Amino acid sequence: MPLLKDAMPLIKEPHPPPQAPLPWILPSLFAAFNVVLLVVFSGLFFAFPCRWLAQNGEWAFPLVTGLLCVLTIFSLVSLNFSDPGILHQGSNEQGPMVVHVVWVNHRAFRLQWCRKCCFHRPPRTYHCPWCNICVEDFDHHCKWVNNCIGHRNFRFFMLLVLSLCLYSGAMLVTCLIFLVRTTHLPFSMDKAIAILVAVPAASFLVPLFLLLLIQAMSVSAAERSYEGKCRYLQGYNPFDHGCANNWYLTICAPLGPNPPAVPGPGPGPQPQPLSLYKPGNGPPGSGEAAALQELHAGPVLPLLRDCPRRGAVCRSPLHTQRCQEPLHLNLIS
Repeated sequence: MPLLKDAMPLIKEPHPPPQAPLPWILPSLFAAFNVVLLVVFSGLFFAFPCRWLAQNGEWAFPLVTGLLCVLTIFSLVSLNFSDPGILHQGSNEQGPMVVHVVWVNHRAFRLQWCRKCCFHRPPRTYHCPWCNICVEDFDHHCKWVNNCIGHRNFRFFMLLVLSLCLYSGAMLVTCLIFLVRTTHLPFSMDKAIAILVAVPAASFLVPLFLLLLIQAMSVSAAERSYEGKCRYLQGYNPFDHGCANNWYLTICAPLGPNPPAVPGPGPGPQPQPLSLYKPGNGPPGSGEAAALQELHAGPVLPLLRDCPRRGAVCRSPLHTQRCQEPLHLNLIS
């Protein structure tokens, strides 16, 4: 039976089967190789075609491409070492058998229990099998930088894609202008390096532009990459606040403070349980965990012993309920 008479069908988040943590050494070496490759090609570009243009009075090309190179390397390194929005581990005391339901813009979400992190994940939180962490507002795992893309570093990812597009275009245009200006000169090392740099710049420019376009469309519609197989009912996305507000929340809104880790069972640092989140106290756009401020209170439901009888519905002003019989929930995958 439904939880409320006026309740809409629940939307179930994707729940993939548990996977073993993948080895980290090869993805880390691949990410480091990408940084080295960018530095090497940039060094060849500035040492040969850019040097010739600068010696012949064309200082605009080295200045523009130099600024774009610094911006690209900065965004790449920042994305490599950034926090994607890790929601830290909780405690087994929360219990995976209890159903948690929250409402966002007239849509009900059943919070999925994470077996690895031991807490009920807020909407749009996903456990990355490569990093073995739960990431708030998860978009995807980027193998090029060996890091997840989530709430706290998505703007760095957009900056990286944009700067790579501009830098690749600037390198290609500079190399072509250099080759045109030196057509009357015999073939030299400068021309060979210009061709060597122009070919990968041209090959990466089209995929990067398409990626930038896809990500811009996703931000405008408040969609996430991993939700490709999880469509909302009747095409209604409860996280969509309009194109302008979606861009503000994604790019410009304050990220808010990182939730502190709390002690828990087991060795090592024990991160933050869901019950300590207080949506409504954070700034606007402080992530989907804090975006539950639509409810004007915390997303965690009353304790099970507060329910009057087995199978009864626990009503609250937040329209968040919990029940002992999860089989009665009307879930749509």
